[in-house]
Amino acid sequence: MAAGGGGAWKVAFADFMTAMMALFLVLWISAQDKKILIATSKYFQSPFSSPMEDHSGVMPFNKQSSENSSSSEDSSGKDKAADKNKQIELSFLNSVAADFYRLLHLDQTLDQKPIDIQVTSDGLRLTLFDRSSNPLFKENSAEFTDWGINMIQSLAWLIDRHHFRVTIDGHTKAGLKLPDEGYTDWELSSDRANAARRKLVLYAVEPELIERVTGYAATRPLPKEDPAAEANQRITLSLALSSKNRAKLEPLTTPGEAAAKPVAVLTP
Repeated sequence: MAAGGGGAWKVAFADFMTAMMALFLVLWISAQDKKILIATSKYFQSPFSSPMEDHSGVMPFNKQSSENSSSSEDSSGKDKAADKNKQIELSFLNSVAADFYRLLHLDQTLDQKPIDIQVTSDGLRLTLFDRSSNPLFKENSAEFTDWGINMIQSLAWLIDRHHFRVTIDGHTKAGLKLPDEGYTDWELSSDRANAARRKLVLYAVEPELIERVTGYAATRPLPKEDPAAEANQRITLSLALSSKNRAKLEPLTTPGEAAAKPVAVLTP
């Protein structure tokens, strides 16, 4: 009994100490500021809460991000396709320009070529000069010289072959003196442009391919040229790729082949 009762006081003492600790906590808390009491109360309401949000361990699926990524990939694919088509068109247009020079047996390096060809964003722009050294038309008229007819025939063959859409503009130099006072450079530039249209149709160009014929007289001189310079005596033909053109071009080559093919850079 003595041995068994000898430890009872320890249990009683432990209970006493627990009660004293509880009393101490109650007295300490009662003496604290109200804000501390509220914060302490909230802690004991959810003692196992974490400052981090609940997380399953799997990254959430962001639909918007996925759509943006897909849209970006589609846009990149379209840009590459557009670049590919542009390279094919550029290669084709340079090839057509070089063919035309060859048809006329012209040296592209001449300072004063009878014709100038530029590759534009949608096709070719050809300027046919009416120089005194190599006239396109008979003097002060809309009648072609033999050289002019040869040039128009070659041009008609290219237009018909590649199905270009055509606009024709006639121009004259400033101060041009014509024998008939009632016949001005407006009439002359318009008649020359229309004469070119008639010859192209005569040499097998489909009439519906010619979209516009205009005479500008001396109102649009060449850049960096004196308005009275002979170089302003000219007709300009703009050849635009048609949808039929582009449909035929797409399967012809690839960007790598287009880059590998040497082409002439034809600028004024």
